Amino acid sequence: MTIFALGVNHKTASVSLREQVAFSPEQLHQALPALREQTGVAEAVILSTCNRTELYCHGATSADMLIGWLAGYHRIPLEQLREHCYTYEDGAAIEHLMAVASGLDSLVLGEPQILGQVKQAYQFARNQASVGTVLERLFQSTFRVAKTVRSETKVGENAVSVAFAAVNLARQIFAELPESRVLLVGAGDTAELVAQHLTEHGVKQLMVANRTLGRASAVAERFQGQAHTLGELPELLPQADIVISSTASPLPIIGKGLVEQALKTRKRQPILFIDLAVPRDIEEQVNALDDAFLYTVDDLQGIITENLRNREEAAAEAKIIIAEHSEAFTAWIRQLDHVDVIRDFRQRTEQMAEEQLLRARNQLAAGKSADDVLGEFAQRLTKQFLHQPTRMMREAGAAGDFETLAVFQKLIADDE
Repeated sequence: MTIFALGVNHKTASVSLREQVAFSPEQLHQALPALREQTGVAEAVILSTCNRTELYCHGATSADMLIGWLAGYHRIPLEQLREHCYTYEDGAAIEHLMAVASGLDSLVLGEPQILGQVKQAYQFARNQASVGTVLERLFQSTFRVAKTVRSETKVGENAVSVAFAAVNLARQIFAELPESRVLLVGAGDTAELVAQHLTEHGVKQLMVANRTLGRASAVAERFQGQAHTLGELPELLPQADIVISSTASPLPIIGKGLVEQALKTRKRQPILFIDLAVPRDIEEQVNALDDAFLYTVDDLQGIITENLRNREEAAAEAKIIIAEHSEAFTAWIRQLDHVDVIRDFRQRTEQMAEEQLLRARNQLAAGKSADDVLGEFAQRLTKQFLHQPTRMMREAGAAGDFETLAVFQKLIADDE
């Protein structure tokens, strides 16, 4: 029995193809049972996020069958999907799942959200009775590995995105970040991501100023903040401990004079300015003011580069942890297969003995001599038991299969 991983992710396919193979929550209710109905699929879990769609299966199936099923389900040309997907089997599949859950295969190395998404996929499949002994143990082992990677390495500790680096910088300067009042200037994707990170770190006082009030309101409402226009900046700056700006303005919108006036109103309480815009939103001269601390995207890029290097070093440590746990799980699988072989072997030999015993009893009941019955019983049982091994040894000898012959030779030698 084999473990397979089949997937399409941000490394192998465009957004348009990833959208085509993604499963909505509604689709999963139908897709998971449909996958289980495929020949040889004993257990299955489907992981579907914005950056990846992956099938994890256990059973006597094949990669070609799984690719065919995924292409057929989403009505995508088979060769198109085959060109952009990847498949792993057994040990490689186990290591891949553990790497995914640990954030080593993510778009942002070490990002923590993927572990929650893997847990959700597992729980959904479990609720659908699609997880059995093997995948249950595999996913539980994976969750333990991901926890170990987080606790024993620094793969997720350092900021590697501009938005997260900005928030991380603010955390270092303001020990009580949740108590700080933050002004976001701009309401685009970067500002929204900054707002998300701020909220995750407990910030409750958030102001969003944008050229259009409607967009500012959309971001502010999502994060329980207040919406304003750029025209209100003279009134907003004195209220802010932290100002993070990311507009698309071709010229600076926060000048030295505006900041001087804000600091005067604040009675020289300092303000941290983080300018994420290119071209810059905040005049460089602001940095000359005693109580204003200005960081640009270039300053953050140096932090990000160093942090990415640290994460990559931590990822190398994480891979060692994953390899050790993958080997342990593979050993368990082999032991499980070994137990299955022993069980099947015993059942087959016991069935042979029962058949011959029943025949012997019938002969005794018919009045046949006990010595004759016992002699025939021993002869027939031996012949039946040795029939298959004898045939295999003859075939191995004819084919020059010395490995198989060596196994039988060892069996005979140990028996002596």
